[in-house]
Amino acid sequence: MEVIFLLIGISLVLAGTFLFLFFRAMKDGQFDDDYTPSIRILFENQPKKSIKDQPKKSKSYE
Repeated sequence: MEVIFLLIGISLVLAGTFLFLFFRAMKDGQFDDDYTPSIRILFENQPKKSIKDQPKKSKSYE
């Protein structure tokens, strides 16, 4: 039973450490993306045509 308490304590300390490191990385700007917005204009995004925009095929019985 004592081992479970020890493992729970270790896991809480480890989780707290990872949470601290994650927030520190967020504060330091580790996940900021300054490059993508500057090149986004270079790529031409063409909207996909929906089914409503396509002309209907008429059945011709000739």
